[in-house]
Amino acid sequence: MAGLPGYTVNIAVEAPVENQIQEISYDGQEFYQTPLTMSESLTKLAAKIDFSKTGCEDIKKDPETSENGEDETSKDAYQSAIWPWDSVRNKLRNAYTEICVLADVVSIAKEKRYMVFDPIPQEMHEQKSMAQVYARKKALAGAASVLLTAAERLRTCQTEAARNRAVPDFHIELLRLRQSWRLKKVSNTIIGDLSYRTAGSKYAQTGLFEVTKAEDEPETSGESSPDPGGIARPASALRVIIPSELQGVAYIGVIVQKDQEDLCSASITSLGERAVNHPDLHWRQKLESAQNVLFCKELFNQLAKEAVQLHAPIPHMVLGNQIMASMFPGVQLIIHLTHSTTGGNVEKRESGFKSEHDHVLEHSLHQLLREVHHRNTHHPFPHPSSAPLGPSKRRCLAGPTAADRYQLLEMTKSQTLLEQIIQQAQHFFLRIRTEYVLDTIIKEVKDPIIVSHWNALNSPCVSCVKINIMTHGYDTVCRTSLVIQVADKSLKCVCRDGRVMHMSYELQELRDLIFCQIYQHQITAVQQLARCMGWQYLSNSTHLGIGAVEPLGNASSCILASPMGDRLIAVRCEPQGAVQVSIAHSPKKDFFSGQLVKERKWENLGGAFKEVRWDKMEGKNFLNKMELLMASLTSS
Repeated sequence: MAGLPGYTVNIAVEAPVENQIQEISYDGQEFYQTPLTMSESLTKLAAKIDFSKTGCEDIKKDPETSENGEDETSKDAYQSAIWPWDSVRNKLRNAYTEICVLADVVSIAKEKRYMVFDPIPQEMHEQKSMAQVYARKKALAGAASVLLTAAERLRTCQTEAARNRAVPDFHIELLRLRQSWRLKKVSNTIIGDLSYRTAGSKYAQTGLFEVTKAEDEPETSGESSPDPGGIARPASALRVIIPSELQGVAYIGVIVQKDQEDLCSASITSLGERAVNHPDLHWRQKLESAQNVLFCKELFNQLAKEAVQLHAPIPHMVLGNQIMASMFPGVQLIIHLTHSTTGGNVEKRESGFKSEHDHVLEHSLHQLLREVHHRNTHHPFPHPSSAPLGPSKRRCLAGPTAADRYQLLEMTKSQTLLEQIIQQAQHFFLRIRTEYVLDTIIKEVKDPIIVSHWNALNSPCVSCVKINIMTHGYDTVCRTSLVIQVADKSLKCVCRDGRVMHMSYELQELRDLIFCQIYQHQITAVQQLARCMGWQYLSNSTHLGIGAVEPLGNASSCILASPMGDRLIAVRCEPQGAVQVSIAHSPKKDFFSGQLVKERKWENLGGAFKEVRWDKMEGKNFLNKMELLMASLTSS
C-alpha cells in the first residue's frame, strides 16, 4: 500500500543504540563511551568553526564556466559548498568590526583630546565668600536652636514624669525579674518557677509564683515603702504572689549533743533574719526568702529519706521535723527544720540553740551542699549529649585498666548526703575533743613545754596538728616532734623517727601517748645534754624491768659517767610519776680490805647509788638542774 497514491508512511531514522567501545577488560567485558548530551554536541560542533575561511561567494564557480550551462554534478557541488554556520560567522564578524570602531573613537576622545564630552560651561557669576559663610552660619544656628529646644522639652518632660511617678517601669522590673528566675506565660498570666530542677531535684513542691502588675493596688504617689532594715525603697511596679507553703523564714539547724548538753551548733540557710511578712516588702526579697524556704524543705526531705533507708548500727530516728543520728556512744547529731511564718529572729525563740554557733561547721556543710549541686550539673566525660547518663569515667576505664572485682565494687559505693554530714560532724566533734585534751595536758605539764600548731587549711573530714615538746632554754639541744591526724572516727600519730600509731576515738589513748612522749623526751634530752657537757653515755633502757609496776607503760632510765669516770648519774623517768635521779662514786669510799678480800683491785668498783632530793635542787627546769648537777660533780 505504500505504492498507492495518497498514502504516506512515516519512517523514523534513529542512531544505533550501541555507542563507541572505550575499553575492553581482560575478561572480555566491554565498556562503552557515554553518549554526548545536546549541549556537549553543540559545543563540539561550535569548536569546529574556522573563521579564517572565506564566504560562500568565493566558493561559487566563475561565471565563465557557467555560461554554457551546468550539469547535475556541478549543481551538487554548489549546493554542498554552502556552510550552515555562515550566517553566525557573518554576524560575529560585523559585531567585531563595530566594537573595533567604537574602541578607536573612545581612545581618540580620551587620549588625544580631539573631542570634549564635558557640558558647555555657563556664564560664571561672581560669588562673595564671606556672605556664604554668614548665610551658612545663620542656617546652622537656626537648626541648633531647634534641636536644643526640643531636647530641653524632652528633658523637662522626663524629669516631671520621674518626679510624679514613684513606681518604676513595669517592663524594666519584669526584665530584672527574668534575669534571676524562669518565667513563662500561661493564658495571659505570668508564672515563675523557684524549684531546683536544673540541679536534679525530685522534690514534689512545684515552687510556682505569680507575677502581676501593681497598678491595681491603691498606692500613695511620692511615697516609698520602708525596708525592714530601715532603708527606704521605692515602690515596685510588680506584685509577686507566693504560695502560703513558701512564705516565712526557714533554716536547718545542726546540733551536736552529749548527755542532753549542746556542744556546738550550726545552721544551713541562704538568708539572714528578715521580717518576711511586711506588706511593702520588695519582690526580690520575697522571692529569695521563698526560694530559701523551698531549699530547706527539699534538703530536709532528702535527709529524712536517707535516714530511713540507711542501715546504721544504731538506727536513725525521724520524728516530724527532726532527725536524730548517733555519732559516738553518748553523742548524738540532731538535724531539725525550722519554718516560721511570723518573721523576726527565729533562733532566739528556739530552745535548741543554747550553745555557741560554730561557723567552721556551717562552712563545711555549705561546702558539702555546693559539691552536691556541682556534681548534679557537671557530669564527667564521656557522656551522651541527648540520652540517659551512663557509667562514670572510672567504670568506663575499668576494662583497659584491668580492674578486679574489689575495685568494681568500690566504684559502685557512694556516700549519701546524710552520711557525709554525719562524717563531718564526727570529725568536728573529735577535733574539739582533741583540742581539749591537748590544752589540758599543756596546763598540767609545766616542764617540758608543749606547743601545738593546727593547720589552717584542712579538708572537711581530716585535720592535722603538729606537737613540739621542748625545754625552755634548751630547745636547740633536743626537740621532740610528732604529727597527729584527726579523722572522723580515729586518730593517727606519726612520730619523728617514722613510727606510726593508730588510735580510736577514745581520747584516753591520746592522753597516754602524749605522756609517754614527754618522759621519752626527758631521757633523750638528758643524753644530748651529757654529750654537750662531756659526760659519757653508758646505758639506756626504754622499758625498765625493775622497780614498781607502772599503771601505764614502762619506766625508762639511763646511766651517765663523768669525763674522769669517777662519778655516775642514774636517771629514771616514770610515765605518771616524778623524775628520780641518783648518783654514785667510783671507786667507792667505804671499801675496807679484810681476810676474805685482800686484793686492792676490788676497790675500783662503783659505790652504791644515793637518791638526790630533786625538789631541793636549784634550777628552772629539769635540764637546768641536770646541768648544774653535772657541773658540780665534774668540778669536785
